Amino acid sequence: MTSTDARTEAEGSGPSGYAAARLRLLTEGAQSGPPRRAALSDLTDAWLAELFAAGAEGVRGVSLVAVGGYGRGELSPRSDLDLLLLHDGSDSKAVAALADRIWYPVWDLGLALDHSVRTPAEARKTAGEELKVQLGLLDARHLAGDLGLTAGLRTAVLADWRNQAPKRLPELQQLCAERAERQGELQYLLEPDLKEARGGLRDATALRAVAASWLADAPREGLADARRRLLDVRDALHLATGRATDRLALQEQDQVAAELGLLDADTLLRQVYEAARVISYASDVTWREVGRVLRSRAVRPRLRAMLGGGKPVAERSPLAEGVVEQDGEVVLARAARPERDPVLPLRAAAAAAQAGLPLSLHAVRRMAGSARPLPTPWPAEAREQLVTLLGSGRPTVEVWEALEAEGLITRLLPDWERVRCRPQRNAVHLWTVDRHLIETAVRASELTRRVGRPDLLLVAALLHDIGKGWPGDHSLAGETIARDVAGRIGFDRDDVAVLATLVRHHLLLVETATRRDLEDPATVSSVAEAVGSQSTLELLHALTEADALATGPAAWSTWRSALVTDLVKRVSAVLAGDEPADPEAAAPTAEQERLAVEAYRTGGPVLALRAQTEPPAEEPSGEPEPLGVELLIAVPDQPGVLPAVSGVLAMHRLTVRTAELRAQDLPEGMDGSVLLLDWRVAAEYGSLPQAARLRADLVRALDGSLDISARLAERDAAYPRRRGVVPPPPRVTVAPAASRHATVIEVRAQDAPGLLFRIGRALEKAGVRVRSAHVSTLGANAVDAFYVTTGTGAPLPAEDAVSVARALEGTLRG
Repeated sequence: MTSTDARTEAEGSGPSGYAAARLRLLTEGAQSGPPRRAALSDLTDAWLAELFAAGAEGVRGVSLVAVGGYGRGELSPRSDLDLLLLHDGSDSKAVAALADRIWYPVWDLGLALDHSVRTPAEARKTAGEELKVQLGLLDARHLAGDLGLTAGLRTAVLADWRNQAPKRLPELQQLCAERAERQGELQYLLEPDLKEARGGLRDATALRAVAASWLADAPREGLADARRRLLDVRDALHLATGRATDRLALQEQDQVAAELGLLDADTLLRQVYEAARVISYASDVTWREVGRVLRSRAVRPRLRAMLGGGKPVAERSPLAEGVVEQDGEVVLARAARPERDPVLPLRAAAAAAQAGLPLSLHAVRRMAGSARPLPTPWPAEAREQLVTLLGSGRPTVEVWEALEAEGLITRLLPDWERVRCRPQRNAVHLWTVDRHLIETAVRASELTRRVGRPDLLLVAALLHDIGKGWPGDHSLAGETIARDVAGRIGFDRDDVAVLATLVRHHLLLVETATRRDLEDPATVSSVAEAVGSQSTLELLHALTEADALATGPAAWSTWRSALVTDLVKRVSAVLAGDEPADPEAAAPTAEQERLAVEAYRTGGPVLALRAQTEPPAEEPSGEPEPLGVELLIAVPDQPGVLPAVSGVLAMHRLTVRTAELRAQDLPEGMDGSVLLLDWRVAAEYGSLPQAARLRADLVRALDGSLDISARLAERDAAYPRRRGVVPPPPRVTVAPAASRHATVIEVRAQDAPGLLFRIGRALEKAGVRVRSAHVSTLGANAVDAFYVTTGTGAPLPAEDAVSVARALEGTLRG
């Protein structure tokens, strides 16, 4: 039955004719989706117009208006009829009688009716007082009677809405936020409310209202399809249950899926989640734009007064190479060229997450449209930026969703497509598989101080359930996928093996601790054999906790934590028989020996800068990707070398990615000692400084004529850094029995300009000698080990070592 056929059948047929035609339309199955909703609206329009005509004979200045969902022509099988009987106030008694002639037939058929009788002035007054009424009137559609009366109201209501938008839109946003708090996020719920949950039909309607205000507009791509999909599901739900419900209950999902011709309930939920995700992302972008416009309107008059009427220029603050902050969003720098910079999407995302700022829609779409693919394996910078993004805590979620909305995530990680929007039919799980993986990374970012390789922890968190997109044991499938992904993103063979082990055994600790006898030696031995090393055990322990915390409150408890910790201690004892590699055993290169001799002869620092690059990209025209610069420094052994070198680098805005400091033996006949520093550094912005400038400043820093502390404090005061992510607090520990020759102080902290300078200065202040240092920056995390001794070269007494560690931790927390 077409819309025209339905209207023709309803005309002149009365309530029984309408009811029969309606029943045929809903049960024949020839139509579904938008055509059926349109046909049902047309059928209902014709019937109501007939009722109006029969009761309005001789009555003037009256019209019948559809509002809300009915006004939009979105009638589902059990939808309410939202009607307004509009009149000019000239004959209230006749209007009341007309209302009865329309309302009672509707009620007699058992249809839900939301009705009102008002003059245009009354309708506008009520709309001004009740936001829900105003939103309904924005979709007003004429059904019968005085067309001019309806058109006048529509024009006035739209004008009122646009004039009052600066006041009403924040009110609407607050209502949306409160509703989301009550109903949850549609894209993750196992039994979602298609209308009220965040990302549902109410939010889609709110976006229409924002667009009608002319103040801002939603991203249009995919939005209409997402709304249609949710309406289709609601139609099928109404037909399957015979009730006017918007909640997609578990027991009805198979029937609804069958009604829609889908494979199963999981396919249904995945489509619902995908639609909700589009609407949620559009809402985030739209409300952000509304806020920006309203702030701009509030500030502009004051700025104009201050600037003499000139147009203010939006301030742009650099965040990373090619990435700036503007007006509360992360955008691309004017000189950025995504088509030449394949790392830019990850760099921009990491910068946004670290700053706690959203990525602008324009920037994401530009990168999605023009950024070229990363080579295989990824350059080191890309891998580091991914780790930084994953380690940024809660802001990672919003940034990740922005990348995913434009297809960048599946382009970077093709295996992600299989877990995207995949439901988890387990009451313990709060999230879909993909969101659970991101939540695990968020939780893991809080545990990075507990592990020596936070980069491996964060990537394992991202990949641990990646096998759930494949049939069979997801841990086994995930191990294979993790090996492939880790190799593609540039980890070496040993790291790939560790990541594969973590993914394969990510459930091992919690399952063994809760299901096996920990007093049985075979239990502990089997875990030790599977894990293989202390460092992997450390990572697996943190991953286990992050995974459980990201699953839901029922997945982790004090009891489970205690059992897992007990197991880890027992396994660690078994693994302790392995002799750890001596971190001081590395032999110097010929160039390092040459620099050491030159430093001894000149009595001052000697520097060498050597650029390093990744292999060229696969394309013939591909250029090597910059990896950083190796900085070799030899300097006669003296107090203050570590803070002096790190302070000079911080002054020149050089980021230290890895660093080693150790004493170098000199050839026979040369008395004294030389310190060798082998560091990899990169410019925070722009190009590297000249080696001559670095050496000159280092000489001044060592002789005390350059006040590094003052210079850094002066710069920080002039250019204060935005505090976005609140990282976990730094942790400083003494590594037990790590070396027979020195005391090992381990520092795990958020990487920041001047961090190494502060550490070095604090150790100097503590009166200890830094025999060697092994510093690495993994994403946003600094993981440093300092081998310190007394002035006579002996390890520190236990109490002194603890005191130094506490003092250093206090300095870093302060």
